[in-house]
Amino acid sequence: MQYMNSKEASNKWGISDRRVRVLCGEGRIEGAIRIGRDWSIPVEAAKPVDARQANKKRYTGLEYDFSYIDSLKKKIDGRRPFTKGLANSLREKLVVEWTYHSNAIEGNTLTLSETKVVLEGITVGGKSMVEHLETINHRDAITFIEDLVANEEPLSEWNIKNIHSLILKEIDNINAGKYRSENVVISGAKHIPPKHFEVGDFMQKLLGEYKNEWKAHHPIVRATLIHGEFVKIHSFIDGNGRTSRLLLNFELMKNGYPPIIIKNEERARYYDVLDLAHTTMNYEPFIELISQHVIESEKLWLSLVD
Repeated sequence: MQYMNSKEASNKWGISDRRVRVLCGEGRIEGAIRIGRDWSIPVEAAKPVDARQANKKRYTGLEYDFSYIDSLKKKIDGRRPFTKGLANSLREKLVVEWTYHSNAIEGNTLTLSETKVVLEGITVGGKSMVEHLETINHRDAITFIEDLVANEEPLSEWNIKNIHSLILKEIDNINAGKYRSENVVISGAKHIPPKHFEVGDFMQKLLGEYKNEWKAHHPIVRATLIHGEFVKIHSFIDGNGRTSRLLLNFELMKNGYPPIIIKNEERARYYDVLDLAHTTMNYEPFIELISQHVIESEKLWLSLVD
């Protein structure tokens, strides 16, 4: 195999020598080996995707009539603030059901009632320690995004890594909060995520889109896009699905919409609309799914406050 140094790679790719060395240090150039103060880079190594230079994505299906959803939100807003008792009961129901369904989608075998008792600090016989930790960790991750919303914290790579770190706490401390260092494929999906050394640049591009290009979209569109495009990158070795659903609800909650719960029993439809978005950039079915759940959540809240 032939190699080139950072200066040669700089000339080949049209980027600065310093940028090449930074990319090598971040593990984004496959096969790069450090030799003293320089790097030895395979000649055939691909230039990493640069978030600052990538072309705009061409999404379709982003137009949706949100007038009914927003009319329900207006009714909810008119009944705020909720009583402390109502707010607490809504949150307890949310945490239990959101945790149960999000974990069940990923294969956790705890039932809804078992999830509730684990969150109350009781150990369930016959269930693994990992399943118990997944339940407790997910509850802690919900608390974390609630704090982000309450403190009006912006979405950032740092906060995404913190969310993921909570999801894998004491389950996989080596990979918790760290972008994956190996390539992956997703079982049952046509889409193949980017190479591991491209993840950092893809995440930079994603956050750039989120902060700039998506600003004009309705909050439900933004929430759907951040979920879909994050999962498409598959930034972490495990826990991407749970993290993505937390990011989706973060975006809904910070814009005053009630969080939603994607149920385990609709997992097949959920995966189908995700894969369609990933392979065709058509987000219409996914936005429709999320919108249906927002309406369901809004109607639940209104039934309790009326």
